Formats: sequence, C-alpha cells, structure tokens
Amino acid sequence: PAVPALHASSRGSFLLPKFHHQQHHPPILPTDPNPAIFGAAKMSTVHIKSAAEFQKLLSSSRIVVADFYADWCGPCKAIAPLYEQLSSSLSRKNVVTFVKIDVESQKEIASAYSITSLPTFMIFREGKTIEKVQGADPRKLQEVVKRLAKEVSEGDSGSGEASGSSSGGNWRGAEFPRGYGDVTGQIEPKGCELLNADEDFGPVKVLFDPSKPSALAKKEGAKDWVESGADDQLLLFMPFQSMIKLHTLQLTSLPPTDNDDDEAPMRPGTIHLYTNKPHNLDFSEADDTPPTQAIELTEKDWNADGTANIGLRFVKFQNINSLIIYVAKGDGDGEKVRLDRVRLIGESGEKREMGKLEKIGDEAGE
Repeated sequence: PAVPALHASSRGSFLLPKFHHQQHHPPILPTDPNPAIFGAAKMSTVHIKSAAEFQKLLSSSRIVVADFYADWCGPCKAIAPLYEQLSSSLSRKNVVTFVKIDVESQKEIASAYSITSLPTFMIFREGKTIEKVQGADPRKLQEVVKRLAKEVSEGDSGSGEASGSSSGGNWRGAEFPRGYGDVTGQIEPKGCELLNADEDFGPVKVLFDPSKPSALAKKEGAKDWVESGADDQLLLFMPFQSMIKLHTLQLTSLPPTDNDDDEAPMRPGTIHLYTNKPHNLDFSEADDTPPTQAIELTEKDWNADGTANIGLRFVKFQNINSLIIYVAKGDGDGEKVRLDRVRLIGESGEKREMGKLEKIGDEAGE
C-alpha cells in the first residue's frame, strides 16, 4: 500500500499523517556498539545545508545514513537520542557518515528521495539506496544499523566469503554483487500470495526470513520452507512497499540429500519472472504470458549452501512495484519442488517520481 502523503499547508510546511503520532516506542540505546570495528576516529553527525553538500558526501563516504526530520515532528524528536548514539558509536571518516536533513529547509532533497512520512531513515552504499526505514521504530533502526556495522567490519577485514557460515540473524546464501544491497525488506508480506503450496509446510513469509535455514543450521522445529502440493509448480506474488531496481535474485533450496524417497522434493528448474503485475497470475495465465525473464537452473547453479545466484537483465527490472516468481518445473522427475529462501538484491526507493505532496486549502485548521 502507498505511504500516506505529507500535505503542504498554506505556510509551506508538511503535515504529518496522524497514525505516526499514535505509536511511541521507548528509545533503545546500543548495548554493544563495538567501537573496535570502526577504530578510534570519531565524527559528529553532519547537518546537511544544501543538496550539493549531500551529493558530495554520497560520493566521498562509502556508507551514508540519513535522518529526514522536521523540528515540529514529535516522533522525530523521540528517536533523535538513539540516532545520535548510533552516530557517535559508528561514524568513521569517509566510511560511515551519519547526516540529518531538515525537510523544511531542504525540500529539494526531500522531494528527490520521495520523503512522504517522518521520520524516514535512508542508508546509501556508494551513493545508492540500500535501505529505507519509515517511522520512529527504534528496534528496526537499530537492527538495520547493526547489520550495517557488521557489513562494514566484514568489508574492512577483506573477507570475500559468503556469510552463510556466520551466526546471527542476517544470513546470506551467497555474496551480493558489489554496490547493491538486500532489498527483500521492501516486500509487503501481507500482500504476498503463494499458489499450490502444501499447507503441511511453512507459510509464505518463511521465504523472507533473514535467518539461516534450519536445514543448514541443523535445527529441529518449525518447517521454515515451502513445498509445492499437487505438482512441481509454485506461483509466488510479491508486491513492494516502494519502487525498486532489481539486479539479482537469490533462491535457496535445500531438499534432503540422503533421502531415497521417490517423493522427495526437487529444486526449481524452470523459472519465469513477471514484473509490475497488480495481482498474482493463475497457472494458465502464467503459461500463456511471455515472462520478463525466463531462467533454466541446473545442478551446477547451486552453491554449497543450496543457493542459486541469478543475475537479471537489469534494464528490464527498473522501477518495479511487484514481482512474480513462477516455478514452472522442478529440476528432475519428482512431483514436488522445495524453496527455503528468497533474496532480492538491488536498489530501493531512489529518486522516485514525486507527486505525493499535495496542496491543500487555506481554510482555518488546514
């Protein structure tokens, strides 16, 4: 669903949608900022004075964390101490820079990045948007920044290995392409639909779980994967919270390897992708609709962690608001396919067309 618009009053200020004032989270301060990761160099938060200054920082600092706020915004003030704590703990010259952008004085920047609710936090890597957090949710902000800290630490250590062997909540089945980030968080879970899924296995949301699949973690418990039901086809519809540019699709499939059962599930073999559909297709529609991209996977395409790193025709996946993954056939002669994780790699929310700001009347109270 679209984010409610900020309306411009007759005085030119933004009016915050009421629902943002209805939920207040107590600030959660970092308990383990781990300054050793970032060295001794300390930087203060940069208050952006112009679009040119912001663009210069995006070019000079590997990572930029931006807080879009307004002085009159209560939730902005409530989360400000946490943001300053994170900035003080994690800033590092030319590597990680925290900035604050007043949407009243920097309307050009706010418009360019489609800021429609406050506060909004955006994270940029090498000038490209990799994350967008809307609302004063300290847990979400802290989660994103901690992941950022880990990525910077791994980058500085020169590790080129996939982080599938690491512990923690954000597992990667394969490395991300340089300059692009995980935009799986832009999926709107409530709008997702998975057709032909066996109800004895996990719901659709398990596909977007950031943790390591239980099949790799050797954990017993809930079945955190999906399997097809009647045959070897699945149709997954995913709407996005904002327009994204999709560069790479990562699929993880971990069927049992020591099972001689003829009914054991297979990995996906033939996959069709469709973009910008308002809703899911049915199977006959999918068969009759030319895909945005067709993919054939074989055994050699899957790495040791059961992940296929699928490069997309980037020009065909610009500014998309939904994605359908159609597993048309499994890789083998079985009757079921299994899917454990889906990761979307690309850019999100960068310089969408404005049009969310609307003039309202001059009547009293508006």
